[in-house]
Amino acid sequence: MAAVKELLRAEKDGTLSFGDYTLDVKTKLEEFEFEGDIYKVKTFSGITKLEKNGMFVYESVPGTAVEGFRSTEAGAWFQVSGLQDAQLTLELESDSEYIVYLNEVNAGVMKTNVSGKLSVSAELEENQAVNVRIEKK
Repeated sequence: MAAVKELLRAEKDGTLSFGDYTLDVKTKLEEFEFEGDIYKVKTFSGITKLEKNGMFVYESVPGTAVEGFRSTEAGAWFQVSGLQDAQLTLELESDSEYIVYLNEVNAGVMKTNVSGKLSVSAELEENQAVNVRIEKK
């Protein structure tokens, strides 16, 4: 999976794709309207961050590319790629348990903290995407 050269784009299936881990300098795209919400992305080799209406949605360290991102009350689904292993943090419902699947392998049950953040480590290799599925328990 390649980096998202537009930084942020809406897909025909109603999902979002964002992030360009190949950039050397932090780059951002603001005021991206999608389904009535305003999104902002900041991305480069060191970090990728997505906000919706000024609120945290997703962050990876180091930077990643995300395709087919969808987040609902039931969880989040997307493909992620990057040059090396990454720490992914998502904003979900606070004090809730989620089952995390990486490439359809159950990585276990994880609980969000009081602010709703859930962190997952993903083993990434260049030119290979990892399917991430996080479902509310």
